[in-house]
Amino acid sequence: MNANGKNLLLRNVIRSGAACDIYIEDGKISRIGQNLQCGADAAVLDCRGMSVLPAFVNMHTHAGMTLFRGICEDMPLQTWLDAVWKAETALDDDLVYWGTRLACVEMIRTGTVAFNDMYWRIDRAAQAVEDSGMKAHLTYCFLDGGDPVRQKQQREECEAMYGVSRSWSSRIRFGVSVHAHYTVSDENMLWAADFARSRGLLLHTHLSETRAENEAHQARYGISPTRRLADMGLLGSDLTAAHALWLSEDDIRLIGESGTTVVHNINSNLKLASGWCFRYKELRDAGANVTMGTDGAGSSNNLDLREALKTAALMQKAWRGDPAALPLDELLAMGSVNGARALGINSGTVEEGASADLILVDTDSTFFVPAHDFKANFIYSANSSCIDTLICDGRILMREGRVEGQEEVLAMAKEETQRFLRKIK
Repeated sequence: MNANGKNLLLRNVIRSGAACDIYIEDGKISRIGQNLQCGADAAVLDCRGMSVLPAFVNMHTHAGMTLFRGICEDMPLQTWLDAVWKAETALDDDLVYWGTRLACVEMIRTGTVAFNDMYWRIDRAAQAVEDSGMKAHLTYCFLDGGDPVRQKQQREECEAMYGVSRSWSSRIRFGVSVHAHYTVSDENMLWAADFARSRGLLLHTHLSETRAENEAHQARYGISPTRRLADMGLLGSDLTAAHALWLSEDDIRLIGESGTTVVHNINSNLKLASGWCFRYKELRDAGANVTMGTDGAGSSNNLDLREALKTAALMQKAWRGDPAALPLDELLAMGSVNGARALGINSGTVEEGASADLILVDTDSTFFVPAHDFKANFIYSANSSCIDTLICDGRILMREGRVEGQEEVLAMAKEETQRFLRKIK
């Protein structure tokens, strides 16, 4: 269904180097072919000069943190976290709502159709996602610091929020986050995993983001964070582990054998100086599902997944000394179908039967001339302004670079930012 509630026919769009028509019915790709016919109930979009790709899935975000963009700069992770946690005491419903709406506009404009989020006040985030038209996996986040009172309180909050989530639309799914092994008690890590798995929910956590984190964990427990999560039974195909930078060969084996999803957040990792030697090939070969994320705008400063994909590829080539370290098809899969698989959505491909989650790329620019390799031009030559149209479940969320309602979102985000700054002074 497009923005006008009709089915949609994309005419003369380039798919895999050849022009075709794509007919979208009830939010799914129904037919791909030449000179397709459609009923009177369908909207027709002339896509001459456009190439189609699967829309992106951003697998690690803190969406409401867009209002924190630029306030905690030039800090290592622990110092940055201390500053952020202090600022987050000022959060309220409106700040989270408009921060998330701003994040959604930014992600739509840069080609993302779905995201995996870890943040606060997720009932307000859910409303923001619903109003944006996107898809999201929103998680209740456990972060108790070992405080028994907070442990009990967070369990009660999680149960209550799960009840609230039952009224969310089918585009928004509820999950559970364990913030990190060093910020959550063992009791609540186990409780959260049991709560999620007994209800068929997904889990999300931070894992081995910095060398200091790993060394402190090794000194305290005598094993790596990954080994401890494995021993506790937390690894698995329903767990998404963000960062996963400082891994031993045994860690990689455990992650791969368990089918755990890992998220590479290269721009955030570089900016916080957390590390850069992400073990993509080793994780892939071990059996892990490797995906891409931006992290929050408080650390990565933007939510542009195409930009993150480019940086990830360049860094893999550089530190390995191998220009073929991350081929384009694998890179684009990290940003689309791999994430869709982790979230259990039928997205990430331009095939009949798949959800119509698509980006249309305007190739009428210097970035795409000459047209030797469209994917190479898209990642290495262009920037995300080349994304003309975003379609989610067959509904047009952006056309000609414009997102409906973006003016109000920008105005309100600016207003809420000023209120937020007054609160933290």
